[in-house]
Amino acid sequence: MRYLILVGAVAMLGGCGVETATTAATSASIKKQEVEEGKRTQDRAQQRIDKMQEQMQQRAQEAGGKE
Repeated sequence: MRYLILVGAVAMLGGCGVETATTAATSASIKKQEVEEGKRTQDRAQQRIDKMQEQMQQRAQEAGGKE
């Protein structure tokens, strides 16, 4: 009887460990996706900033040539 209780307890605890490991792996995967999306957003923002700086320089050169 004790053996059956012990086996049942080990099986239940083992199941919890698998669930915890699966949850941790899923969470890590989601975080990785969030980081990658953040990097893409940062890259797009940097491209826009660079483009605006280039436009400002062109306008400044054009304004300087008109004087």
